[in-house]
Amino acid sequence: MSTLRTLDRRGFLAAASIAALGVPASSLAAAKDAYAASPYRKITDAEWRKRLPPAAYDVLRHEGTERPGTSVLLKEKRKGTYVCLGCDLPLFSSATKYESGTGWPSFYRALPGAFITKTDYKIGVPRTAYECAQCRGHQGHVFEDGPKPTGLRYCNNGVALKFIPA
Repeated sequence: MSTLRTLDRRGFLAAASIAALGVPASSLAAAKDAYAASPYRKITDAEWRKRLPPAAYDVLRHEGTERPGTSVLLKEKRKGTYVCLGCDLPLFSSATKYESGTGWPSFYRALPGAFITKTDYKIGVPRTAYECAQCRGHQGHVFEDGPKPTGLRYCNNGVALKFIPA
């Protein structure tokens, strides 16, 4: 049986979005495998609520969005790595951060294996949401209006990140 016949509509749209963004299918499979072996998949919602600040809990565990322009990371200019606040998985190098003018920290390239993606219809139109591959914490959305060399804009909630200086 062909792969396309085994996908439901949502799965097909997610696969099409990933293909459109140029994310290799092997990266998605690796990210899914990483979560299958992750100790974070066993943490209950109540435990996450205790572990995270309220705003980070809302974003990471319930796909909330912080208010634009409020993240202290917008002004962060040092060299280092941005990691998931939920599990410390490295997500972005500071070398790929740029000022997008959107009010959220933005990056044009993620670190390999950092994310899985899915299609999000919360605002009525399809968008590509991305989650931490290790703890499945929601980070933000990726758009195709970023700078060269990728043309991508990973628009991230600052409360979902922690900055580790180099």
